[in-house]
Amino acid sequence: MPGREVLPSTLRRSPEKAQRTWERTHDSAVETYGEGERAHRTAFAAVKHEFEKVGDHWEPKGRKGPSDRQAAGGGPARRAPTAGGVDANATKDHLLAVARKLDVPGRSRMTKPELVKAIEKANDNATRKARGGR
Repeated sequence: MPGREVLPSTLRRSPEKAQRTWERTHDSAVETYGEGERAHRTAFAAVKHEFEKVGDHWEPKGRKGPSDRQAAGGGPARRAPTAGGVDANATKDHLLAVARKLDVPGRSRMTKPELVKAIEKANDNATRKARGGR
């Protein structure tokens, strides 16, 4: 199925470049691996290289590169937890700014790993709300 038809809702609310990146990578991955989870994971990996999830959409990162340990290591043999689109490799100041944008309570007292988890949770809540959930 073409990438445009299966574009996730978070990407539909994101910049055109993020959408194109996901679509092109997805379509190429479908040719290589077939339709399914692997094609979607591959497409999201490409998006996470240039974008980070902020709330219910994706925004350009200040720099290109892996967003967490899993993205840096890659490959199915090296499974590590992902940060759900949060740029865990960003500076603490950047994470604080994202947390401020998402109105994360207690952010000023959080460590960097705590900020990543709190932003991930706020992103999930914003996405759920945008999709009509609670």
